[in-house]
Amino acid sequence: MNTYTNTLFIWTGISIIAFIVLLFKSAPYGRYSMSSWGPSMSSRLGWILMESPTVYLMLLFMFYFSSSLEVVEITLISIWMVHYVHRSFVWPLRAKLEGKRITLIVVLLAAIFNLVNVYIQGSWIFIYGSYEKEWLLSPFFIVGLLVFLIGLYINIKSDNILMELRKENGSGYHIPNGFLYNKVSCPNYFGEILEWLGWFIMTLSPAGLVFLIWTMANLIPRAKSNHEWSIENIEGYPKDRKKVIPYLY
Repeated sequence: MNTYTNTLFIWTGISIIAFIVLLFKSAPYGRYSMSSWGPSMSSRLGWILMESPTVYLMLLFMFYFSSSLEVVEITLISIWMVHYVHRSFVWPLRAKLEGKRITLIVVLLAAIFNLVNVYIQGSWIFIYGSYEKEWLLSPFFIVGLLVFLIGLYINIKSDNILMELRKENGSGYHIPNGFLYNKVSCPNYFGEILEWLGWFIMTLSPAGLVFLIWTMANLIPRAKSNHEWSIENIEGYPKDRKKVIPYLY
């Protein structure tokens, strides 16, 4: 348990450092990709490679602890898979990524993050956490699941709007409208933050809290960069939109 606790503290500390760095330097992928960051690969393949450990490593956890699986563990892992099967395979296969590149260093760093995160979440669910089946009827689980599902809906619907926008207007960056895009520049990030807020509530765990902190440390600076870049580079982009959290930021 000491090793696990130390990992949580160290990982949280790294997230705070990452947050500060990302406020001033955008991660080099997507619109901020730079050839100076070294060799690159197909964005579609890179995305699948860096996100898919969240799926098969959690399946390994399930296989290893299969003799002691209970309904709460199965439920939590099913919820985890809903997000990560979509994020690892469905989204990159649907997104307009033809001809786009991602640097190997970004793929490697993202894969390392996912490896550590699966270790933290899986260890809590299967080793350190303790849930009776009645937990699934508790207010924490029900509210957390509701927040997670709302976030998932916002995330996917926002991505779909961007995909349709490029289908209608061609490649490049355009002004999205409708849904939460009338309020914030990055509702897809807002949805993902809500998902992992819901995960924290439904697991009521230090592992869930650390993941929520990491999600915000990564996505809030990214939303800030995207918002400012859009104002500077897309003609007529609405300046009154918030960056990621409606009415707040």
